[in-house]
Amino acid sequence: MEATSLQAALAEYFAPWVQALDLRLESFEADSVTLRLPHSEQLSRVGGMLCGQAMMAAADTTMVIALINHFGQFRPCTTVQLSTSFLKPLSNQDALVQARVLRAGKALAFGEIDIRGASDNKSVCRASTTYALL
Repeated sequence: MEATSLQAALAEYFAPWVQALDLRLESFEADSVTLRLPHSEQLSRVGGMLCGQAMMAAADTTMVIALINHFGQFRPCTTVQLSTSFLKPLSNQDALVQARVLRAGKALAFGEIDIRGASDNKSVCRASTTYALL
């Protein structure tokens, strides 16, 4: 995959409210993709803390981009399971959302996501996912 194709997938395959998160491709490797979620007051709670709903949406979206990278093209899929653990607040900094494909078969794909602060590199959220490949 090329960086431009992965970034373009964000505009092509996701709803407008997901696009409003303004996720940007940071890096990608064979089995993982990292997107940057810019700090925004619209996504923050009191004290500039990034809200959990935004983290979960970013995690789910990043994993779909990781699957596109894995398969070399978009494959229709749907989230079957998204289990999220919030480790600590993320305040007043961008988030880096790294999704790694653990296994992708014919019908199901499994992955894990780590969200960390872009400035301090501290992990703030971990998620595991299962997708049905349609």
